Amino acid sequence: MLLNRVDMNLLVYLDALLRERSVTKAAVKLGISQPAMSNGLRRLRDLFEDPLLIRTSDGMTPTERARELEPMLRMALQSLEKVVQPRAHFDARESHRVFRIMASDYAESTLMPALLKRLSVEAPHVSLDIMTPSDVSFTDVEQGRVDMAINRFDTLPQSFHQMTVWHDNFCCMLSVDNPILENFSLSNYLKARHVWVSKTGYGVGVGVDPDDVQKLGFVDEVLHQMGKKREIAVFTRHYQAAMMLAQENDLVVTLPARAAHIQVRNDRVAVKAPPFELPSFLLKMVWSPLLHHDPAHRWIRRLIVDVGEEVVAPYF
Repeated sequence: MLLNRVDMNLLVYLDALLRERSVTKAAVKLGISQPAMSNGLRRLRDLFEDPLLIRTSDGMTPTERARELEPMLRMALQSLEKVVQPRAHFDARESHRVFRIMASDYAESTLMPALLKRLSVEAPHVSLDIMTPSDVSFTDVEQGRVDMAINRFDTLPQSFHQMTVWHDNFCCMLSVDNPILENFSLSNYLKARHVWVSKTGYGVGVGVDPDDVQKLGFVDEVLHQMGKKREIAVFTRHYQAAMMLAQENDLVVTLPARAAHIQVRNDRVAVKAPPFELPSFLLKMVWSPLLHHDPAHRWIRRLIVDVGEEVVAPYF
């Protein structure tokens, strides 16, 4: 490759010489000695096999070859300057960037309203393209086609960066007219009919098998370990729908406490601690190493974690 044999400093020297039309002035401009500049000009003449600048009564006059090179040289050096310049600071207030975020229904219901409120103040022109787990794959995240995924994860590719948005606990929501409300025991919990709600994985969803306990999630796994099983009347992937169904007199919804808080002013439902011990879980944000150092991406990650700390903590 020809560039391997070229000292790139010589191109900077040539640009200064063509601008100043003087070896002395070009040397001063670049902060080098005149002999060094003269040596540079000699090497340039050898490189291009052309005198490039000829001393005349008007001073140093560029040859025809030098005049041909001048606009190309200037454009090339400007492009190189852009390559080596430090990355520009991200100006959130002026940015019109669209951030593509895969968010589970749980994350979308709880985190996104608070995030949008902050964005309206700090970055009024920034937009969010919120996608569901069925819209994207791990490959989309890994290749940077999606800025990040916010969800509960069992396993993740080792290459992903990750950060915890918050810890959450489970609670139960049921109608204030549900007959088991006053005696919300494990026995009555198991006698009730339940709404199952979850969609934490990637890819197009398929039907749920009520007998496949491992795929039913935390609640049913814990009950299975206790030798118990609940009766699931409705399977849904939407927390908002599940919370509306909780208003039915005979249904119980077991869901994350931060999601339940959305209905805190709904006097038709009550929130209770589960009548058995359930583990807490993490809501995580994950992203590709390809985006890890991007200033805009770093900014939105910090903002999401900051907003996560403001979202109302669980009931229990």
